[in-house]
Amino acid sequence: MVSIPLKRLCHWGPISALGIIKLITWAMVHLLGMWWPPHASFGGTLNASLFLILASATLYYFLQSLLEGPGFVPLGWKPENEADTKYLQFCTICNGYKAPRSHHCKKCGRCVMKMDHHCPWINCCVGHKNHWYFTKFLFFAVVGCFYASVVSSYYKFIEHFILRSCRSACTSRLTRRGRRGTAARAGRGARAAVAGRAAAGAAGRRPGAGRRARRGRALLLPGAQYPAQPHHDRGVDRDEGGEPARRGRRRALHVPVRPRARRQPRPGDAGGRCDGLHWPLRPGCRQYDLTREQIEQKAEKRLRAVPVKVVRGYSGAWVPLLRFPAASLHVPCTDEARLALAVGQRLRVTRHRRHWLFGELNLTAEAGEVGEAGEIGKVGEAGEAGEAQRAPRGWFPRAAVERSYKDD
Repeated sequence: MVSIPLKRLCHWGPISALGIIKLITWAMVHLLGMWWPPHASFGGTLNASLFLILASATLYYFLQSLLEGPGFVPLGWKPENEADTKYLQFCTICNGYKAPRSHHCKKCGRCVMKMDHHCPWINCCVGHKNHWYFTKFLFFAVVGCFYASVVSSYYKFIEHFILRSCRSACTSRLTRRGRRGTAARAGRGARAAVAGRAAAGAAGRRPGAGRRARRGRALLLPGAQYPAQPHHDRGVDRDEGGEPARRGRRRALHVPVRPRARRQPRPGDAGGRCDGLHWPLRPGCRQYDLTREQIEQKAEKRLRAVPVKVVRGYSGAWVPLLRFPAASLHVPCTDEARLALAVGQRLRVTRHRRHWLFGELNLTAEAGEVGEAGEIGKVGEAGEAGEAQRAPRGWFPRAAVERSYKDD
């Protein structure tokens, strides 16, 4: 069934995704606080702001793709032109026709517009309304994780490899030279500095004053006059009277910008956006070309299906360890349903693996056998009833069936 947007959060997928986002954000903020604090420098502030923007965008677009939903085909929908129904597939669960590019999701229980796939991390499908939000969520999540990985790796390399190596090298060098020699050299340097300052004081000048005076005289030109000018007034333009020149107000720079042409809505495009039921077409294409191709593909798939007959019962367990031990060791990594089987049933196999098969029950063959037994008088009515309802489908062990060459 279709869940309320807030109820979609009560699932292991969204809860796990939110936990991962929170864990990575907390670890990165803690690391930046130790290595490059935001309040210590502008670079630290810029670094922390960049990561927080990536983390916030990831969380925002994740919630948007979850709460917005994929968009569902209205129940009982049919095209405006009744003649176009022959190009569409009928959904018996939604009791309506499937719009172009829409598919029925058994997890959501509805036909999804422009269905891409059912994502367990947002606990709903990715479709027409949330496809763009989901794409942005993936982009910011990848960029944010890459940024966090680079920064954390750089911090670990600098802090735990280079700095420790430098500390150990300096410590070993000081140990080899000995503390006594180091103290003696420091003492000689200090005594020489004290003696130099004492000699400068006896001569009546400050240490380094003569050197600074000689350097200043070398910069002056001989015979030139240099007017005195306060330090705070240097670099200010003046007029003929010596007053600071007043500058006029700067004119605002007006750049002519060409107005952007408004996009004209195309046929089947409501207000410049597709509504998920009708799509803009290129010249030479028709609205239901894709659905006609899908119908042909399904017909070809039925022709390629392999008929089988059940020879061993199967309870529908995910790990049938006692009855099918080989299949228990090679369970399909999918959440699709397992199909319980009874001896004598007939199926059509459409997918296969080494120890498992995927198929659906052949309701037409079962209805025909029941009609022959006399339990149902009219075989045609039973066959029509079997075609009207959706046949059960799922995975089952390969050892439970054998190929049937009977023409059904």
